[in-house]
Amino acid sequence: MSSVLGTYARKNISFTKGKGSYLYAENGDKYLDFVQGIATNILGHCHEHLIEAIQKQSKKLWHISNAFIIPEQERLAKRLADNTFADFICFQNSGTEATEASIKIARKYFHKIGKPEKNRIITFKGAFHGRTLAALFAANNPKHTEGFGPKVDGFDQVPFADHDAIKKKISKHTAAIMIETIMGEGGIKVVPEFCIKGLRKICDENDLLLILDEVQCAYRTGNFFAFEESGIIPDIVPIAKGIGGGFPLGACLVTKKVSIGMTAGTHGSTFGGNPLAMAIGNAVLDIILEKDFLENVKKKGKYFDEGLKKIKDQYPKIVEEVRGIGLIKGLKLLVDNANFMKKLMDHKMLTVKAEENVIRLFPPLTVNNNELDEAIEKIQKVCKEMS
Repeated sequence: MSSVLGTYARKNISFTKGKGSYLYAENGDKYLDFVQGIATNILGHCHEHLIEAIQKQSKKLWHISNAFIIPEQERLAKRLADNTFADFICFQNSGTEATEASIKIARKYFHKIGKPEKNRIITFKGAFHGRTLAALFAANNPKHTEGFGPKVDGFDQVPFADHDAIKKKISKHTAAIMIETIMGEGGIKVVPEFCIKGLRKICDENDLLLILDEVQCAYRTGNFFAFEESGIIPDIVPIAKGIGGGFPLGACLVTKKVSIGMTAGTHGSTFGGNPLAMAIGNAVLDIILEKDFLENVKKKGKYFDEGLKKIKDQYPKIVEEVRGIGLIKGLKLLVDNANFMKKLMDHKMLTVKAEENVIRLFPPLTVNNNELDEAIEKIQKVCKEMS
């Protein structure tokens, strides 16, 4: 009997090592890993540059309080600010903490400018913003919130990307709109460009802030952020998962305007932004910022997309829709997604499911076309078996 609390329905397998796109089980079996820690090992397993960075930093300094200046943190914050819309970065340990920071920053902004009544946030059905209480009730999925009452108030939910419903829900108490640019747990649902632009317009017209949750999709689309193609500038963006390459790291990016309420003592994190995490965050960024790296992510994403769409055309009774951008993909199935995943695992490929009967495909950004072909071949085999 395991002494680990049973909050996960774990598969009866464990892995002893990983390299790039592959994991190796205790019995030596090799698996193509398109889970990658749920979109987290963005450079694959055991990337040499990340290993070097963590070894080097571990011999100098692991952790120090945020009561002191942390040079590695200053460097990562500046690099993120220089390459994004943001003026300031608040480091956290995880995506849910970054989401919580986003909520706090939005409310504190309006409190600071003398509008404390503006403290509610509009969110969307099918969303997932993390596992803390506020994040759970922001998404308000009964499957996740049952038994965790009383409800954390302050959120008003509307159907996915329904602009008319948003406008009707706005009141004098509304502070912000929060949406995942690509809804991950909700089924790899991409918020269309016109919708992102429309949300920005609604916020501008109603004195609201726009929070774009990119915890799962940051770096994965071939741009720094998924919203960049729309050309708009959000006010707050929580990120995590891939930015640490598998090491716990989250961040909240904000504009100068919105930052004014967050003065000394208004927020904190014991481990957020410590030297070890910052060394790895900087190492990930070294790779992401290499010439043509993100452009190649777009090319590989297009290549993968074409292969997946051929499968959809070949097996229309199995695959209903191919979703996603770049190397964040989803297959909406017409057969049970859990069974489909099990059969893929039998073929030594790992995936993860989502809402709307979707399986998510998260290859590392370092994946090559041969590995994408291998994934396509395994998916084809399962489709054939289930036809």
